[in-house]
Amino acid sequence: MKYQVSNQQLFKKNRENFASKLNKNGVAILNSNDEFPRSGDQIFSFKQNPDLFYLSGIDQEQTILLIFPDCPNAAYKEVLFLRQTNDYIAIWEGHKYTIDEARAISGIQTIFWVDEFWNILTSIIHYADYIYLNTNENDRYIHTVPYKDYRFIEEIKSKYPLHHYERAAPIFRALRPIKSEIEVLYTQKACDITELAFRRVLNFVKPGVQEYEIEAEIIHEFIKNQASGHAYSPIIASGKNACVLHYNDNKEQCKDGDVILFDFGAEFGNYNADLSRSVPVNGRFTKRQKDVYNSVHQVMKEATKMLVAGTIWNEYHEEVGKIMTSELIKLGLLDKHDVEKQDPKMPAYKKYFMHGTSHHLGIDVHDLASRYEPFAVGNILTCEPGIYILEEGLGIRLENDILITEKGPKDLMANIPIDADEIEELMNA
Repeated sequence: MKYQVSNQQLFKKNRENFASKLNKNGVAILNSNDEFPRSGDQIFSFKQNPDLFYLSGIDQEQTILLIFPDCPNAAYKEVLFLRQTNDYIAIWEGHKYTIDEARAISGIQTIFWVDEFWNILTSIIHYADYIYLNTNENDRYIHTVPYKDYRFIEEIKSKYPLHHYERAAPIFRALRPIKSEIEVLYTQKACDITELAFRRVLNFVKPGVQEYEIEAEIIHEFIKNQASGHAYSPIIASGKNACVLHYNDNKEQCKDGDVILFDFGAEFGNYNADLSRSVPVNGRFTKRQKDVYNSVHQVMKEATKMLVAGTIWNEYHEEVGKIMTSELIKLGLLDKHDVEKQDPKMPAYKKYFMHGTSHHLGIDVHDLASRYEPFAVGNILTCEPGIYILEEGLGIRLENDILITEKGPKDLMANIPIDADEIEELMNA
């Protein structure tokens, strides 16, 4: 990546917290992500397993991390295994971590080349009673690909069938949502780079510009400021395209009189920002567009107030739904009769606001967290209400990233323009 998160105290503390959750005589083994084939001899850009990165800071393929707090051999309480480089790899792929470099980043003292993994494991595994293995337990993900973690489960169980196997994911689900000061710092940096990109495109947008040209302006600003790139595939959706929630084509011309919905964010050191804004192509909202925009903004402001420690996920979304319903009635999109006869399982407002208001944010854009635990100090959540009116070719979504503190919600994107009048003023400066 363009910038390496290099504060080893972050990863040492993460490992301490993780190790404290293991059963006595428990050993945890984490693998880096696969290198996925793209076509021919090409592979997709490598993206590290977020759990392994969380515990080590190592952002390189073919890495294994072993944590065994009760290992009778003190040298093997924490072991990192790296891909060994050679002259061929150095010429064709570039630099790989040296042992000293990996030690400086992770704080792990015992490091071997990955070819030594099974030999080392065999020497200590029989002193463990529990083996903790990892899979992707993000509840937005449906497993269809036999990726590295699943293949490793089959392999290690075939070698050591009599151990007790445990899931590592519940531990990560408890730990990762609570962000340390260092993690907040890197998330704020991602937000600040995202702000630079948004201000850049405000000065670029005009009738006739292509959606992909706006996307190009964004990635220019990201890379210029040391972001790794996009935190996720950017959405540059003008006119009716804004009513497609995950529109990624970014191929249409932006027309005079339309509104463009932006949803993009920078990734910095594997920590992510997530921003949404909606701006008029010609620099001026129509009255109708501004009315819808201000309704979304009002819902966002009220929802942000509820992002405090102790808030319950489902109750929060229900309350936001009530606020949104009131705004939709004001806009003439719903009436009281629609609300009175609505199915509680599918409220009337869902016709115009189909998605959730918030998700956790961190190393993953949709970060690993429990839907059933109250929000807590240290959580970072998005706040992103929207109204989508397909028959009017109008979609408005506004989104900022909010840190929950002991004093209440702190907007990490507070400096990014959002007020409709300010947007118009900046676009016409």
